[in-house]
Formats: sequence, structure tokens, C-alpha cells
Amino acid sequence: MIVGPTASGKSSVAMAVAQAESNSQSKIHIIAVDAMQVYRDMNIGTAKPTAQDQSLVPHHCIDLVDSHERFTVAEFKKSATSELDKISANGDRVILVAGTGLYLTAVIDDLVLPGEFPEVRMTLEQETNTATLYTRLGEMDPVAASRIEQSNRRRIVRALEVCLGSGKPFSSFGPGTGAYPNNRIIQIGLRWNRERLAERIAERVHTMMNQGFLAEVTALRNSKNGLSKTAAQALGYRELLVYLEGNMSLDQAVNETIVHTRQFAVRQERWFRRDPRIKWVSISQDPVSEIVPLVAKHLR
Repeated sequence: MIVGPTASGKSSVAMAVAQAESNSQSKIHIIAVDAMQVYRDMNIGTAKPTAQDQSLVPHHCIDLVDSHERFTVAEFKKSATSELDKISANGDRVILVAGTGLYLTAVIDDLVLPGEFPEVRMTLEQETNTATLYTRLGEMDPVAASRIEQSNRRRIVRALEVCLGSGKPFSSFGPGTGAYPNNRIIQIGLRWNRERLAERIAERVHTMMNQGFLAEVTALRNSKNGLSKTAAQALGYRELLVYLEGNMSLDQAVNETIVHTRQFAVRQERWFRRDPRIKWVSISQDPVSEIVPLVAKHLR
């Protein structure tokens, strides 16, 4: 599998390997491990595989739900596991392309996921101050609080939901994300110089705008059901929605998207670097020419 921050070239590498190594006896499939590519109609801003890419290589775990629907880690795990079983049963091989660390851990390490408590969650959502929720989590489950960033409202609410709904600490469900069992899965991480990755992120955001990203967000905003809370927080979508509401200029929204994406890339790297099983490869110029031979070697 291939892991790394946004704009690191994961998808390009996976596409090149899949096309080069597929044969009449065994196809190579790609499973996208991305929390936002699961939403239909969120294509440009999530850098979803194009229709052409999907026609060349079978892709899985994209377009699973409408953008107004809630989607959980547990649902992703179920979908990805099912697809992995089908691919294996056909004698084919798979490359997981992962930018969302929690989703990946849930799949490859069979993470134990607690149940849902919607009424508890609705009550928690009424508290608008995320810092207050984080303080409460720290009192109820300091171990879980230490593993969650103070600004990550979605995960804070989820942890509190489980604590209150189940009566057990959120951190008590399985070994959690801090355990790294030997699952015999080869993980290759793409590592860039921080400054060059920042440049690639800016280039990517400007390309998305030229491809019609604003029109995509506008259509979603004006759709009958709108966006779910999670989908509305996706990088770029959140900032352009603020622009469409008249609360910032378009240039400012684009710049905010670049800044927030760079910050997100740092958090992605931080998550993946904790996993000692990942084999990191430094990229200098072109991820395809530099990484494809290594990935292909492991597939063989």
C-alpha cells in the first residue's frame, strides 16, 4: 500500500504500478482510503480518480454515499473489507492508497470500533465550544484526549459519544491506533521536502480552481439536501462555502485553502510517522519514476 500526505503523488504512483503490473492472469485494483472521496459529487476538491483513470484501473471505496449523508469509520471498514475479499477471491491484487490514517488503521489492523449513540451525539453537538468538549473528554478519558488534537471537533464528539453512551472509556475499545501489529502488509510512505510539498499543494489548489472547483461547491450548496457536517468541513469546500456566504473574498478563500491543506499535510505526516512498519522513501522530483519500481517489486 502507498501512504503519504495530500499532493504527495500517491494516486499517480498507484495508477502507474497498476497499469504496468496488471496482466491476463491477475489484475491490480486500487482501494482509495480517503474520508472525503466516499462522497458522490465531491470530485474536484477531493482529487477523486477521474472517469478515465477508473476505466483503466478498477477503483473501489469511492462514491459510497451522497454528500448530505453521515458516513462513519465503521461503514468504511465494512465496505473496504468486503472489496478486499472480492478482489482476493478473483485472484487479483490490490494497492491501498491512503491519506486518511484512521480509516487505514481500521481496515489493515481490524480496529475494534464501538457502537453509535445518536441521541448522545445530538446533545453533544449542541455545545458550540469545541474547547469545552475537549476539556470534558480530558476529564472522562484522558488517554483518548491525549490522542486527539484539540481542534478535531468530529473526533472529540465521537469519543465523548462513546464514553457517555457505552459507559466505558473510548480508549478501552481494543488496542486502538497506537498498536502496530505485524499484519504482513507492505506499507510504502512518500516523503517530500516540506517546502516542495507546500509548493505542490498550492499548485494543486490552483489547478482545482481552474477545473471548476467553485462551480462544484456552488452546486452542492444549492442542492436539495446540502452537505453533511463532515462533508462541509472538507478542505476547500469549507473555505469556498464561507466565500459563497459572503464572509470572505475568493482570493482569501483560495489562500485559506492552501494554508489549511498544508497544515493538514503536516498532521497526516505526523500520524503516519508513528507507524514503524512504514518504509519511507524520499522523493526529489517525480514520484512516479522514483517510486514505481519499488512498489512494483513488492507486488511481484
